[in-house]
Amino acid sequence: MEKKKMVFGVIVGTRGFFNPELALAGRRDILSVLEKKHFDYVILDTNATPTGVVEGYEDAKMCAELFRRERDRINGVLIILPNFGDEVGVVNTLKLAELNVPLLVQASNDENDKVDVFHRRDAFCGKISVCNNLYQYGIPFTNTSSHTVDITSDEFSKDLDRFAAVCRIVNGVRKARIGAVGARPAPFQTVRFSEKMLQKAGITVVPVDMSEIIASAEALKDDEATVAQTLDAIRQYGTVEPRIPEEQVVKQAKLTSVLEKFVQDEELDATAIQCWDSIENNYGCAACLSMSLMGESGFPSACEMDVAGALSLYILRLAAEEAPGFLDWNNNFDYNRDICVCTHCSNYPASFMGNPLTFGQLDVLGNTIGKDRCFGAVKGKVAPGSMTYFRVSTDDSRGIIKAYGGNGAFLDEPYAMDGGIAVCHVPGLNSVMDHICREGFEHHVSMVRGDFADVIEEALTRYLKWEYTAL
Repeated sequence: MEKKKMVFGVIVGTRGFFNPELALAGRRDILSVLEKKHFDYVILDTNATPTGVVEGYEDAKMCAELFRRERDRINGVLIILPNFGDEVGVVNTLKLAELNVPLLVQASNDENDKVDVFHRRDAFCGKISVCNNLYQYGIPFTNTSSHTVDITSDEFSKDLDRFAAVCRIVNGVRKARIGAVGARPAPFQTVRFSEKMLQKAGITVVPVDMSEIIASAEALKDDEATVAQTLDAIRQYGTVEPRIPEEQVVKQAKLTSVLEKFVQDEELDATAIQCWDSIENNYGCAACLSMSLMGESGFPSACEMDVAGALSLYILRLAAEEAPGFLDWNNNFDYNRDICVCTHCSNYPASFMGNPLTFGQLDVLGNTIGKDRCFGAVKGKVAPGSMTYFRVSTDDSRGIIKAYGGNGAFLDEPYAMDGGIAVCHVPGLNSVMDHICREGFEHHVSMVRGDFADVIEEALTRYLKWEYTAL
C-alpha cells in the first residue's frame, strides 16, 4: 500500500531577550529529525529574518506568504519553541496563512544546570502564552504528550508520528470521495445515511447503478488483457478452492476489473457495494473477493452499500496506513462478557486477515439462491494481535455526524463458523454494546491492526468537530 509523504510547515519561534542561538539550534534539530523520519517541510530561510527564525509581525507576514505559496503541499504545521517564543509571530503567521490544517505545539525542556541568562529557555511558560493566543483566535491545535519535550527524543518522534496520522485523517476526510455501487439492499435499513450531511463535511458520494457495473463486466471478453492480469492477481493473492469451476473465477476477475476502473476513473478513496444479493442474482458471483483486492490496494470497500461504513474504513486506513476490515458485531463468545466474535462472508484484505486466504462460495446465501452464483467469499481466521475498532454514523434526528471507537485485540481462539472469523477481546464489551444499541449505531464495524483510537479521537473531535465517544 502506497504511503504518502507528509509535508509540514515549520514555525520556529524566539523572543527578544532570550538567546536566539537556542532557537537556531532548535531549527537545526527539527529539520534533522524530519529528514530522518522522511517527512518533508516548508520553512523560512535563516537569512529571511533578523534572528533566522520567527519573531513579531513582520516575520509572521513573510512566513505566512511562504505557507500560502506552498498551501497545496502542507499537511500540517509544527510550532517549535526552543525558547519562550513570540506568540504574536506564531498566531499571526497562522492567521495570515489561512491553511486550515492541524497544528502541533512543541516546547523544549530546560536543564537545571543551564538556566542562566544565556542558556535559559522558559519554553515551559512560553508554550502557555502561545496556546492562549491560539485559543483566543479559535485555532485548534494538538499538544505533545508531555508539556515540554526534547526535539531529538523518542517521545517527540512518537508525537510526530501520531500527529502525521491526525493530519492524514483530517485532510483526507475533508476531501473524501466514496463510491456508492448499487442500491441499498431493501432489508438493511440499518445502513441508511445522510448524503447531504456528509457533503457538508466535505465528503462526496459518487453513485453508480449496479446495472452499469454488471453490463461492463459482461462486456469484457475472457481473453482480454485486464481479465488475464486480474486472474493472475487472484491466484497470487490466495487459494481458490479446488471445487470452484474456472468460469466462476473468470466472472470474479471481470467484476474486479470493472470495479477497479470505476475507482480509478472517479478518483475514489473507498466504496460501498450492494453485495447482497443483487449481484449474485443478476451477474452470478459475490463481490467479496473484488472488495478484498481493492482493500489490500489501499481502497477499502464496505458491504451492503454501507456508505458510512466505507467512510469508517477510510478513516482507519488514513490512521494506520494499513488495510482495515469490515465486520459484523456478530456473536457472543460463550459467557465471557469481554470477548465476542466478529465475522463477515467475507471481504477481508490479506494483510488484515494475517493468515493465508481461501476463496470459496458464500454459505448462507449460497444455500438460498445456489452456490454456483456465489463464488467470491474470502475465508479464513483473523490472526491474533492488537486492533482498533471504529464506526461513523450520520444521525439525522440530531443533524450530526457521530462516531465511536476503542482499542482491543484479535485472539487465537477456535470458533466453529465458516467465513471470515475474528475472535475479539474488547475491554468493557458490554458497555460498548450498550452504547451501540442506545445511540442507534449500525451492526457493522470497521477494524484495523494496531492501536489508533487516540489518533482518531484527536482528529475527529479537535479538528472535524464530530461527536466521538471513546469506549
